[in-house]
Amino acid sequence: MLSTQTQLLRLSQGQLNLLERCPRQFQHTYLEQLYSPTEPEREEHQTLGSRFHLLMQQREIGLPIDGFLETDTQLQSWMTGFANAAPDILTPITNSQTFRESEHYRTLQVQNYLLTVVYDLLIADNQQAQIFDWKTYPKLPNKCKLEQNWQTRLYLYVLAETSDYLPENISMTYWFVQSEGKPQSIKFSYNDIQHEKTAKKLKQLLTKLSLWLENYQQKKDFPQVSEGSKTCEYCQFAKRCDRTYAQGSQISEEYSQTQNLDTNLMNISSIQEVSL
Repeated sequence: MLSTQTQLLRLSQGQLNLLERCPRQFQHTYLEQLYSPTEPEREEHQTLGSRFHLLMQQREIGLPIDGFLETDTQLQSWMTGFANAAPDILTPITNSQTFRESEHYRTLQVQNYLLTVVYDLLIADNQQAQIFDWKTYPKLPNKCKLEQNWQTRLYLYVLAETSDYLPENISMTYWFVQSEGKPQSIKFSYNDIQHEKTAKKLKQLLTKLSLWLENYQQKKDFPQVSEGSKTCEYCQFAKRCDRTYAQGSQISEEYSQTQNLDTNLMNISSIQEVSL
C-alpha cells in the first residue's frame, strides 16, 4: 500500500551541481548508486581535507589540537599559514552579542525538497552574518565559476531565507589554505537581485527534477547533455551513455577542482525522507 504522506527529499549543494551539470549522471550516481573507484591520490587529498575540517571544528569548540598538529606536519603548516593570514577569524574579539558556530547546519523546504547546508563556520552579530568555508586544494579556482557553483548560491540563499538578515548583510568567504603555497581567500557579497535569481533558478531546477523523477518511475531515463559536451569527456559513465569519444578517466585539473567542490555530496539512497 502506498503512503499518502508527502515526502521531502533532502538535497545538498553537490547534488544540485551534478543535477545541473548532467541529469543522467545524477541518475546513475544517486538513483542507481553506480560508482567508480576513487583514484588513490584524490582519495588521499580528500582525507587530508577532512582532517583539516575536523581540526578547525575542534579548535572552534575549544578542544586541544596541539597533539593533533604534532603528528601531521602538513596540517601544522596549513594551520600556521592560515593563522598568519586570518588572525581575526581564529582569535576573535570576545563579544556576547556575536554568534559563532562551526559546522552550522540549516535546512530549507522548497517544493517537495529539503535543501541542506553545513557552514564550516558562521559568524553573525546584530549587523551582518558571515559564512566561511575551508578548501584545501592547491589552485585558486575561477571566481566567476565559483560564484555560479551551487555551494555559493545555495549557502547564501538559505541563510537569507532562514534568518532576519537582509541579503546585503550576508557574505560568504572561501579560504584556500594551501593555494599556491599560501592561504588565499575569495569573498562574495550578496544582494536582493542575486537572491531573486537564485530563487528562480532553484524553482526551475527543482521543477525539472520532479518531472524527471516522475518519468523515472515510468522507466524513463533522466535527460543527457548534448552530443559533444565536455562533461562527457571526463565522465565515468560515458560508455554507458554511448558517448564513445569520451576520454573516460583522463580527468583534467579544472574538472577535478569542480568535483572537489562537491566532496560533500550525500548519497540520495542513504538519506531519510522527512514526512510532513
